Amino acid sequence: MSTGARTQATIGLGYGLAAYLTWGVLPLYFAQLRQVPALQTLAHRVIWATVLLALFVTVRGQWRAAIAQLCAARLRWFLLTTLLLSTNWLVYIGAVNTGRVLEASLGYFVTPLVNVLLGVWLLRERLGGAQRFAVGLAALSVAVLVIGTGVWPTIPLLLAGSFGTYGLVRKRLAIAPMTALLVETALMVPPAAVFLGLSMAGVIEPPSVFGQSLRLDLLLLASGAVTALPLVWFGHAAQRLQLSTLGTLQYLSPSCSFILAITVLGEPLSRWHVVAFAGIWIALGVYATAAARQQRRAGAQ
Repeated sequence: MSTGARTQATIGLGYGLAAYLTWGVLPLYFAQLRQVPALQTLAHRVIWATVLLALFVTVRGQWRAAIAQLCAARLRWFLLTTLLLSTNWLVYIGAVNTGRVLEASLGYFVTPLVNVLLGVWLLRERLGGAQRFAVGLAALSVAVLVIGTGVWPTIPLLLAGSFGTYGLVRKRLAIAPMTALLVETALMVPPAAVFLGLSMAGVIEPPSVFGQSLRLDLLLLASGAVTALPLVWFGHAAQRLQLSTLGTLQYLSPSCSFILAITVLGEPLSRWHVVAFAGIWIALGVYATAAARQQRRAGAQ
């Protein structure tokens, strides 16, 4: 590897760490907004993220590309990704609001394996023996958690299903991440603005909390930055790092959330959670190892 390539890889690693570590500590941020209804937090997140993304696109002179994405052929796909992304964000905010960060982290640990299942089901991709074992072990681990706790894992399945499907559709669209995200958040803005307007007018309950506390107002305004900036950093990382490196980094986020849930946020960790998470970590290790070997073989050909 040349000196320039190593420098770019180092820069990319810095961006990747910044993105995934920020996503990993997001529970601490959203925990400060627990008194704000989840729908209101989501609406503010959408509006302020759109404002910030629009600023980025303006600075980069990419408005023509962003507008071009709204052609009729792609609009229906953007409506689907917008629905999936807003669902994912709402479920995640609701999980933090109700003290279920542990379940949210489980969802993001399972997401890569959901991506595998979607690839097999929809794209007719084939799995090797180690990959089939990894998917089976993950499914067994989730089943153990359900049987042991007697609680259906709604939050993990919704998070993994919505984000896994979102990633699949976005991959097929093959559009620059920042431009695509701007289109998606912009499509969310009209319903978000109407909802906030009605809540501020007291037409719907609960009434808006915006304007009642400077601290909460600043936190809600910051939701645009905590949404957009990690995605911008991720885009820079994706341009400079190998997919295998990005694939390893993606486990930083749910790992941080897991640790924060049982330490700082004080969520209980039962033996069933320990068994389930251990099984999923082993499954992810087996799958990542198999994927790395497959990539090395492909590179050697």
